[in-house]
Amino acid sequence: MRKLLLLLGLTAFCLCAFVAADEQPNRQADKSSLKEDGVLQLKKGNFNRALRKYKQLLVHFYAPLSGEGHRISAAFEGAAAELKGSEVKLAVVDVTKEKELAKELNVTGFATILLYISGDKLNPVPCPVPQSSASILTWLKRRSGSADDLIADLSQSEASEELTVVGFFKELNSEYVQMFYAAATDLPDINFAVTQNNDVISKYGFTHDVVLLFKKMEPATEYTGETSTQILSSPVLNHALLFVNTSSADFKEIHSAFNSAAEAFRLKMLFVWVNVDEPRNGRLMEYFHVREFEAPLIRMVNLTDHVTYHLPSDTLDVQTIKTFCQSYLDGKAKPKMQSEPIPEGWDTQPVKELVGMTLEKVGFNPDNTVFVMFYLPYSPESHALFPLWEELAEALKEREDVVVARIDASANDIHMSMQGAYPSLCLFPALHAERVVVYNGKRKVKDLLKFLDKEMKKAKKDRVKEDEDRRKYIEAAKAEEAKQANQTKDEL
Repeated sequence: MRKLLLLLGLTAFCLCAFVAADEQPNRQADKSSLKEDGVLQLKKGNFNRALRKYKQLLVHFYAPLSGEGHRISAAFEGAAAELKGSEVKLAVVDVTKEKELAKELNVTGFATILLYISGDKLNPVPCPVPQSSASILTWLKRRSGSADDLIADLSQSEASEELTVVGFFKELNSEYVQMFYAAATDLPDINFAVTQNNDVISKYGFTHDVVLLFKKMEPATEYTGETSTQILSSPVLNHALLFVNTSSADFKEIHSAFNSAAEAFRLKMLFVWVNVDEPRNGRLMEYFHVREFEAPLIRMVNLTDHVTYHLPSDTLDVQTIKTFCQSYLDGKAKPKMQSEPIPEGWDTQPVKELVGMTLEKVGFNPDNTVFVMFYLPYSPESHALFPLWEELAEALKEREDVVVARIDASANDIHMSMQGAYPSLCLFPALHAERVVVYNGKRKVKDLLKFLDKEMKKAKKDRVKEDEDRRKYIEAAKAEEAKQANQTKDEL
């Protein structure tokens, strides 16, 4: 019996020693998996255990020799320190050593970052490659936070040196806002903000939901080859252009005044300054009919109609510029017609030579149908159409009710939208209403004549209705006048 008890005791001791020996490596494994920076070093042996232990496990699969891997690892270290004590744990896996684990997890590339939630090994959430530890924290916050986490002080967005995407929304529960939030989550390195404050939206003159990019920069932008696309594609369509010589003695003073004025019209008007001493700006100066010796001067234009307004002052101080800009926005500024002199004998040739002063008078004559070519003298495409236009004029020379004309669009202000690039072919039908029809068909005489006949027939029908409406209006006006006269007579 004593021998039996001794044997059982020895067996129990060996079993305990065996279990203890088995648990020791596991404890060592747990301890060795935690790096000094608080980031777990995972392997195939402890990956599942970490997955079960942490509610959210953000794992960076890296290659030690990868430069990007080192940068992301540094970002992980910084983020881990900030997340200490939270339910999110950061970890790394060396895919050059843990190839079997990487294959099992379907990780095929280096610098892959996946977020495992609640132990779900099969459906991790991909994380964008972060630029910094702040990017990681922002991504986690936006992923799990409410929409309110995105709302920021708009004044800070305007003044920020960083690019900020701002959504102006009247309702924060629309489909577009959800898309905005999704984009914010996918772009953690960019600042996002939203507002539904009606006062803020009204301040910028918006009537619809809109998303804008904010970045602190000079209020006025210099026109260059690099900025031209940004300027012309801006959602702000009202542009104030300062043409100035940067080598002039008063450049700094004028530029400062222009910048100060621009601050008052942010998002209502785009302020652009153009160096007239730069040869590459010659085409733009030609378009606005500005000669170098005329600088400094300011032109105002809206990109939808290309009607230009001239600042009627030689004084370019802050108050003068602001007053002019406000009068333009209020619709009180008057456009100034830029026109070549009327050529002698302009209407004696088959193709009439129009200028700014005669375009609307001839084009909107209700007794004639007028076909006008708007051309640029330096454009090969324009010159290629000259023979065609002469041929068309010759074909219509017996038609007294049709006028064929052309006008240099670079030397004369065209106070209407041509809806396309020059050369443009536009028909002015014989109507009291000021209608312009742009021709987009084949550049052949027979096609031009077909287009002309079709539009003239349509205009003839419209003219009958127009004349009938005018007759009824006149009769109604006369009847009202007679009624008023009778009432006056009765009162007397």
